[in-house]
Amino acid sequence: MSLPHAILTALLEKPSSGLELTRRFDKSIGYFWSATHQQIYRELAKLEGEGLIRTLPAEQPARGQKKRYEVLPAGRAELARWTAAAQDPKPQRDVLLLRLRAAAVVGTAGLEADLRRHLELHQRQLAEYEEIERRDFPPDRDAPQDRLRHLVLRAGIDLETFWTRWLTHAVTELAGLPGEGPAPAAAPAPEPRAADGTPG
Repeated sequence: MSLPHAILTALLEKPSSGLELTRRFDKSIGYFWSATHQQIYRELAKLEGEGLIRTLPAEQPARGQKKRYEVLPAGRAELARWTAAAQDPKPQRDVLLLRLRAAAVVGTAGLEADLRRHLELHQRQLAEYEEIERRDFPPDRDAPQDRLRHLVLRAGIDLETFWTRWLTHAVTELAGLPGEGPAPAAAPAPEPRAADGTPG
């Protein structure tokens, strides 16, 4: 359900055409909620069909002119309802962590190089976020809307900071492991137990 709400948010910030929306997803919203052009156009049609957005009248009708959309009161009400609704956090699922768990039983061949590649990508993303922060959020930019948008950016900065630190540690750990062949057979992982000591 989150993509339509991301689109409603973007259109409330600024009425846009489908092409303008896809560019904004590529440059800003896409940092934390990505979508393909096809998904965005499909959702625009559904939102319009549900009466949540409408096509703005063209100022000067012209052949091939792109349709621009704005949010209707029902769309604003739906976005407010969704924003206020309670939602549970999503469990962390990351294939890199699963690959590290697998390396414990099959060996680490090739993994250190990919960890270094991940580290470089996260360092690059962190630098990009920090540049956005310097450019778009100077100390005197303190309106409520700006503070909330800055909070979203800070989440990205803090996550990238975590990953760069963790990956730096992981690369050091792998570099210190003996060899890159298959790992020796390990004892089974301990079975989870309940608070009273019985198996979970």
